[in-house]
Amino acid sequence: MDDFLNGPRQRSDSMSSSASQSSRSKTLLRQRLSQLLTCIEDMSSDDEASEEVSRTLDEAFQLCGRYIPSDAFRLHMVTWNVATAEPPEDVASLLQLDVQPPTDLYVIGLQEVNATPVRFISDLLVEDSWSHVFMDTLAPRGFVKVTSVRMQGLLLLVFAKQAHLPFIRNIQTTYTRTGIFGYWGNKGGVSMRFSFYGHMVCFLNCHLAAHMNYALQRVDEIEYILENQEFDMSDTPYVRDHKVVFCFGDLNFRISDHGLHFIRSSINGERLHLLWNKDQLIMMKKNEPFLQEFEEGPLNFKPTYKFDRNSDTYDTSGKKRKPAWTDRILWRIKPKTPPSEDVDDDEKASTSADEEMDEYPLLVTQDKYTSDMSYGVSDHKPVIATFSLELRKHFDTPLVHVSPLGVWSADQDALITYTVLEDFESSTWDWIGLYKVGFKSASDYETFVWVREVDLPETNEVIQISVDKDEIPLLGGQYVLGYYSTNLQSIIGLSADFQILESKRAVMEGLVPENSNGLDK
Repeated sequence: MDDFLNGPRQRSDSMSSSASQSSRSKTLLRQRLSQLLTCIEDMSSDDEASEEVSRTLDEAFQLCGRYIPSDAFRLHMVTWNVATAEPPEDVASLLQLDVQPPTDLYVIGLQEVNATPVRFISDLLVEDSWSHVFMDTLAPRGFVKVTSVRMQGLLLLVFAKQAHLPFIRNIQTTYTRTGIFGYWGNKGGVSMRFSFYGHMVCFLNCHLAAHMNYALQRVDEIEYILENQEFDMSDTPYVRDHKVVFCFGDLNFRISDHGLHFIRSSINGERLHLLWNKDQLIMMKKNEPFLQEFEEGPLNFKPTYKFDRNSDTYDTSGKKRKPAWTDRILWRIKPKTPPSEDVDDDEKASTSADEEMDEYPLLVTQDKYTSDMSYGVSDHKPVIATFSLELRKHFDTPLVHVSPLGVWSADQDALITYTVLEDFESSTWDWIGLYKVGFKSASDYETFVWVREVDLPETNEVIQISVDKDEIPLLGGQYVLGYYSTNLQSIIGLSADFQILESKRAVMEGLVPENSNGLDK
């Protein structure tokens, strides 16, 4: 494990499906610089030389810049078959909260969350216990639940640092059933897609058919999910239309041929590589082109199934199931569209999507791929992967600027101003929420007000709305305002944190000392 963590990281990028693209770019750059030197030698006029040098340098630097993203974000992913168990009290180790550089996005995919009829219905009315434990752990550290999607025992959660919320847009979720002829959601996939600073990403959490002999069925199920899950997005209607896709979950692939004794002795002797060539997923990738598009880090951690609960001991029941890497995390960068052979050479240009990928590249580097053996509530161990997402932002300005006006307390009505900075599909059903700093999700507001109900705002128009004093918290504290877009299903504008003062009413009712806010009331 240590050798892997200290070794070279696994990287892929959206700029090319092979190393030839990088080679061509370097060749072009050398040509530009060679032209520059020729210009300097040949130009007789200083003015002409200066102009030509400037132009050629511009071209060279643009060529360089096209392949060097300017921002990096850290993604932390977890997949865990929890086997209907209740969550442990402490998930800090699972989330690696104090890692450096700090995490920007958490994506958590669970399988076999307790889905008995009574429990499932109650979870529809209130958040399930697993969502609660993750929200309670992450919210104090500034993470907000972007959204979630559930199908029976499959649950997918995404959390983001509060500062990223205005740049996560066009959120959509969907699901596909494969279990019991597609009518029952005990197997299948749930997915979530969104635009992250303009880059289209998709996360797909799967639970596939079990048992050793169903490897081909598992492949068929993945392909069925990829081909049939649809989103209401013209540019990315299917999973594989997205620039990057993460496919993970209890994929249920087993280790073929080897006997129980050989598998366990290879694990105990830390000779995991002896098992790789009989891992069903690795074997299937050799014959399935669509699987070959997905990448996976080395399996340098112990198989994560099947354990006796609350122990590190593999299955000692009468069935004595063979250990297997059932729980996996894969990723796929959208390949470039090959030029059609039916058109003239002049028309063999990149599609607009390919040009966008060149201008706004996305590099994915896997930094860690491991499991956490310290958790024993399930017969599976959780699998963790961390990634660096290096990208060039399509935009870095929120769609809406929102801010409080003046002093806020429950002693008087308060004012909010907001301005639409860029045209988007706004609605009179949009609203502005008042959130306590450390809020858990978009629905975790103290109060909210509808945006202007008469006319939709013009771009750069400053609009002022009021908040009734009876809706403002009596005790005050640190708060933030968030503009929620109904059509985009996300918070698209956040104010800076601001202070709400304790009100005189709170003093009169004995809720705070009389010298609150530093004043003798």
